[in-house]
Amino acid sequence: MRQYTFKVTVALSFFVLFHVHLPPESSADLYSSVNKYKESTVDNDSIRKLAKFDHFIRYFSSFSYFVPNHKVSPDFIRALILAESSANPAAISGKNAMGLGQILFSTGAQAGRELARSNTDFKYISNKSLGNLRKTDLYDPATNILITCYLIAKYNFKFDGKLDLVVSAWNAGENTSSLYHGKHAPYQETENLIGKINGYYVYLLKHHPFK
Repeated sequence: MRQYTFKVTVALSFFVLFHVHLPPESSADLYSSVNKYKESTVDNDSIRKLAKFDHFIRYFSSFSYFVPNHKVSPDFIRALILAESSANPAAISGKNAMGLGQILFSTGAQAGRELARSNTDFKYISNKSLGNLRKTDLYDPATNILITCYLIAKYNFKFDGKLDLVVSAWNAGENTSSLYHGKHAPYQETENLIGKINGYYVYLLKHHPFK
């Protein structure tokens, strides 16, 4: 847990506190997005909304999905949910991404099959349900948060905890790093999401509203 949380936190600190020292080849648009959201705060209403699902966030972020003892940060999952859906489990995007983490059905169904094959006993959700995921299941907070934690753990492992690549994989597809020579997808939507998650995550780490 500490290794991956530390790597992501370092990436966040680099962007937020030392962004002016990024190398010249770094994306100017990413500079802009990180600066735009670096002073983000989480209001009490958002804290209350997230609190409804926090038992799921804590539970599903407690699993080591890919490497023993390496777990995703609950605050990162909270930041992602705030950035993606404002903690609305019924949210749906124009691209039909659904639920708290805004997951596409094709991505969620594949993750569900992978989780089912692991034969892990997840409280709240059966392996049978995961292996035969329905679109409406993504509106279920427990299912959506489990898949969110699993995919973030997968991308943390694949991209060594680098925030921009983890969020790029989440937003634009797991293979975008290969398409763009080891860099994040150069889309405004992706760069804005990096900035939003970055801002919320740093705020949560500093203020500890869920401790």
